[in-house]
Amino acid sequence: WPPSSRFCYLNQVYQDHFVDAFIKQYQTIHRLETNKLRNVARLFAHLLESDGIPWSVLGMVHITEDDTTSSSRIFIKILFQDLAEELGLKRLNERLQDPASVAGGWFDAIFPKDLPKNTR
Repeated sequence: WPPSSRFCYLNQVYQDHFVDAFIKQYQTIHRLETNKLRNVARLFAHLLESDGIPWSVLGMVHITEDDTTSSSRIFIKILFQDLAEELGLKRLNERLQDPASVAGGWFDAIFPKDLPKNTR
């Protein structure tokens, strides 16, 4: 495992800092050039896949036409492509359908169902 996930396993403080970094990076992702954006997405995909950071961090991601930029959509695309490659589609779907995460509403904003405009 890369050092990032090892740090998260060693001490909760590292995990908290990576969660904060995810939030800050996602909020400012439009400032990154494509290669850096790709690397950041891959880092966080690895941390999610290895349970270095909790999947609940995805609860802050809102995918609607109004809430995203082209950079944030690319970031999410790369993140989920890497998750699918590492976990496989079956395990990724199991993670997304996990009763605890569904009850917690972690993925409600990623897969909005409130308005027809937001579901396309």
